[in-house]
Amino acid sequence: MSGLLELLNSPMGKQLVSGVAGQTGQSESQTADILGMAMPLLMGAMKKNASTPGGAQGLMNALSSKHDGSILDNLGGFFGGGVDQSALDDGAGILGHVLGTKQPQVENALSRKSGLDAGSIAQILQVAAPIILGYLGKETKQQKVSSPDALSGLLGGLMGGSNTQKEQSLIESFLDSDGDGSVIDDLAGMVLNKGNDKGGGIGGVLGGLFGK
Repeated sequence: MSGLLELLNSPMGKQLVSGVAGQTGQSESQTADILGMAMPLLMGAMKKNASTPGGAQGLMNALSSKHDGSILDNLGGFFGGGVDQSALDDGAGILGHVLGTKQPQVENALSRKSGLDAGSIAQILQVAAPIILGYLGKETKQQKVSSPDALSGLLGGLMGGSNTQKEQSLIESFLDSDGDGSVIDDLAGMVLNKGNDKGGGIGGVLGGLFGK
């Protein structure tokens, strides 16, 4: 979990939240909440995709070329004057590839838990997706990740490592679900730390970070 915490709680993370909020017209606090819920989901989806040789190779190719982390070097320029259409198209493509047919379910789950409409959720995720993938690309380069197993380990570490196996399993089962909706509420509740589990994990850490 330290990876996501470092990103969201760093000056760059604050710039990310501020930029996405400005682009989408949402408050910074609500944008931070959405990103805090969405990022473990996106990491979980990428980890699931990387569990196949083809999926892992495709992700590694993307991270070593277009999404190598260079976007993080000039976030001010990325957001300055509004995010351009090519970046929005890129974000939409990333979400479609990573979440596949589960994308509407993810957006609706986040909508129900946050109170924002699903269209606003989609917009936030679309703007943030290239930056999140860029962050993953930077980590991949810094940690010299060169194999599917190492990539899966990196993604697991960003989600929380061995201390959050329950959350990782829940995320992956959600992304595999048949769409009956039952896992979505459990998952969104876990991420938001609703209920009685005050212990850490994704929900506890992000809940503490964003004051939930």
